[in-house]
Amino acid sequence: MTQAWDKALRARGYRVTPQRQLVLAAVTKLEHATPEEIWADVQQTASGVNISTIYRALELLEQLGLVTHTHLGHGAPSYHLAAEAEHVHLVCSECGRITEVAPDAVAPLVSALDEKYGFQTDVGHLTVFGRCESCRDGAKAGGPHGEPEEASRGGEPDTHGGRKTGR
Repeated sequence: MTQAWDKALRARGYRVTPQRQLVLAAVTKLEHATPEEIWADVQQTASGVNISTIYRALELLEQLGLVTHTHLGHGAPSYHLAAEAEHVHLVCSECGRITEVAPDAVAPLVSALDEKYGFQTDVGHLTVFGRCESCRDGAKAGGPHGEPEEASRGGEPDTHGGRKTGR
């Protein structure tokens, strides 16, 4: 990945700076992160990097097609690698868990929107909000605030399908 984005930057006349490298490394490591979360990660290595540098680097990396953003709720967008953009986000409104599922999970919806309304869905930006299985099970079991027992004890609930990126 590093070599590919180095070439993409240089081919368009941009320098490969340590700040850009750190931002891309943070996006890779954090998977779904706001600019502030990326900045906090970069600060661990380079405390002199300003938040405005993070925003400029993200903007450039997105223009180059190396990262993309999505809105996983109110507030700042979350960034992730563009190479891994073909997925749908399921966001639990209770615990904040983010689960990635393959686009075929929503294929019937996408087809129906196309057939009925002529609407072409951008699945890379599709986010579905609801309650995850763990929170639903916790509510059924009478856990506090609908939390599964594992979460109420401070542990992390099991992943349930897809790729959990957690919050």
